[in-house]
Amino acid sequence: MKKIFRVLLRYFVKGLLVVVPLGAACFLIYWAVSSLDNALNFGDFLWTNKAGKPIYIPGLGIANVVVLIFIAGILITNVVTDPIKRWFNRWLNRLPLFKFLYSSIKDLTEAFVGEEKKFNEPVIVEVNEFGLKKIGFLVQKDLAALNLPGEVAVYFPYSYSFAGQVIIISADKVKPIDKSAADMMKFVISGGVSGLE
Repeated sequence: MKKIFRVLLRYFVKGLLVVVPLGAACFLIYWAVSSLDNALNFGDFLWTNKAGKPIYIPGLGIANVVVLIFIAGILITNVVTDPIKRWFNRWLNRLPLFKFLYSSIKDLTEAFVGEEKKFNEPVIVEVNEFGLKKIGFLVQKDLAALNLPGEVAVYFPYSYSFAGQVIIISADKVKPIDKSAADMMKFVISGGVSGLE
């Protein structure tokens, strides 16, 4: 009886290792998409049924976001000029909290999808005399503006988080890794259990 129980328990654990990550990933994607769709679905305000109740149209919120992003991209590329950008920056400087949030989110977004991606140079850094090494991403190659010539800034993401920390270290302690940035980010964020296939 104990043997059967151990076999069943082993099957259950193996099934758990497949179902839990798959279910959690599907749930998080569904939750994020449905929350965004519900928050930005303007069909509730535009259309009503015969009883006068608003009509919810699935997917309209996501479509609204995609259209808004395309319109913003077209306007920024073709219409917005330098004087308008300067005016916007002056207006932004009058709202310190909004400026802080806007610039932080903008910098983070540009680090992943902008023209100057920041997390595209994975490196390994020896951080102490015992040979402890950390995997990070080179984000600044020249810190002369901070009176730190020969120093670089390396971003170390935390495992299972989107947070991390920036360390300033001598450039000779930083070695490039011959792997893709995406694989190394996956490796670090997963706690070292995936990304090196």
